[in-house]
Amino acid sequence: MTVDINLSEPVSPAANVHDARDAIADAGFHRGYSRVFKQGHLTFGFIAPLEGYPDTPAPTMRDHAVLARKVDQAGFSALWLRDVPFFDPSFGDLGQVFDPMVYAGWLAAETKQIVIGTAGIVLPLRDPIAVAKQATTLDHLTCNRFLLGLSSGDRPIEYPAFGIEFETRAERFRDAHALIRTTTEQSWPIHTSQFFGRLDGNLDLVPKPVGPRLPTLAIGRAGQSVEWLAEHMDGWIWHQSDFNRLAAVIEQWQAAIPGKIFKPYGYGTFFDLDRNPDAPLRHGRGLVAGRKVLIDLWRRQQDQGVSHVALNLKMSRRPTSELIDELAEYILPHFTII
Repeated sequence: MTVDINLSEPVSPAANVHDARDAIADAGFHRGYSRVFKQGHLTFGFIAPLEGYPDTPAPTMRDHAVLARKVDQAGFSALWLRDVPFFDPSFGDLGQVFDPMVYAGWLAAETKQIVIGTAGIVLPLRDPIAVAKQATTLDHLTCNRFLLGLSSGDRPIEYPAFGIEFETRAERFRDAHALIRTTTEQSWPIHTSQFFGRLDGNLDLVPKPVGPRLPTLAIGRAGQSVEWLAEHMDGWIWHQSDFNRLAAVIEQWQAAIPGKIFKPYGYGTFFDLDRNPDAPLRHGRGLVAGRKVLIDLWRRQQDQGVSHVALNLKMSRRPTSELIDELAEYILPHFTII
């Protein structure tokens, strides 16, 4: 049977998954990674939930399916899901509330083109083999538009609840990441981990990824050096830091990448779009500005090597639908790849 699939067109989750898998794998193509990360170009996504909730720790999650379809149809590249298992009153932010892996599958069925990513799975708190199976399953069910972002978490209070020492998180992250790579990229692997189990070559994880392998992204530093991240991860999404230092951070990242191949750098930020298109840039814990200033800012950052910006609307007080419309009409066209 000959399979004819246009990789530039969306593949519906209702399509024949096996045909899509075979065509994408033959092309050596990771659809989601290539949509979000293009060398020399800046793309935009959102960190769920798609609503502002500046005065409360939890969003309403009203109309979340409608808004997910809206950002998909508008041409944004990614929707990122955080891993927040507990309500910690001292932290005061529950993210999108739902488990990210379960929610990713649900969102994939509601959308057609937008990439669904995690930002990020708190790897030291999860069983890496379970994460590997969930991720490869999503890779198939989304027809290759799932991205696995991994972190070490930023809430020490959660670690005792899982019976894990916070001080071991960096070592556990490296150990778990190696196990994910092994089980998803090797058949019948032999592997011994420090914190997790042992594989003796008599078991094989299924399913394997759609393509040659499943990309993994570092969300934050994950307790690691920039050099380790550059060698072992396929990209790095950090928080919004001092924009005056941004060029130096990207230069350090690119210099550490073995072989000088393209591995993207991006950042996530709390965000609100000022209704005044000429409003100046105001950034501290988040980024607030009018659209004209943002166009200039993001053009400069694209030239500096930023590949992706993930916008978190928690602090926004504008209606989300209105904010999305303005970004799509006035911002995205300046960064569209022709």
